[in-house]
Amino acid sequence: MPEGPPRGVPAADAGAAFVERCRGATALLDTGHPALRAFVDAAVGSAEAPRERAVRLFYAVRDRIRYDPFSCTRERADYRASSVAASARNWCVPKAGLLAAAARVAGIPAAVGLADVTNHLNTEKLRRLLGGTDVFHDHGYAALWIDGRWVKAAAVFNLELCERFGVRPTEFDGEQDALLQEHDASSRRHMQYLRDDGLYDDLPFDTVMADFARWYPADVFEAGSKAAGPRFEDDRPA
Repeated sequence: MPEGPPRGVPAADAGAAFVERCRGATALLDTGHPALRAFVDAAVGSAEAPRERAVRLFYAVRDRIRYDPFSCTRERADYRASSVAASARNWCVPKAGLLAAAARVAGIPAAVGLADVTNHLNTEKLRRLLGGTDVFHDHGYAALWIDGRWVKAAAVFNLELCERFGVRPTEFDGEQDALLQEHDASSRRHMQYLRDDGLYDDLPFDTVMADFARWYPADVFEAGSKAAGPRFEDDRPA
């Protein structure tokens, strides 16, 4: 298990200078791309207040793009927010990048965060793919600068998937952190946060790739072929 201080910027230390870095385009948070701007326009609609915009964007990312951990790839281009916005299914890190980029388009400074979590309701198929572990390294979430503070939001598990797996969906009101739940709908242990790696002003692609090479088998990406890979909806908790 990783130890030591966060490699990103702790939210408590992410002050004015960091906020300014979280406003514009980056290599992977390509806020000027027409596809991303169209995604934001469709999600935000007539909302004007930053908090309402943030809430609408959260639900658009959560539910319009289905969660699928078998969709991992090594291709940097697949992690551009504009590419994620056009995808039908994706996993937590790209979805976090999309929410952060979409928030910036909507005028809300936003960052990408990473954390290590234990999934107590992992599926056997996914556990095998990860080399027999229930620890998800580099779980992605977004942090949005709303009303002068960072609010964390994990727009990961879409509503339909939560209903199939008996997991309470993560809800977001723009005021409180919206991270993955500790218990499922039957009060069984679900997600346990082990370590927060802090915030990044761009999606930390190289960090994630290096961590996956360290912690998981190489076929975590081979099984993630978007053309022919398995689908998470077909799996069930062990």
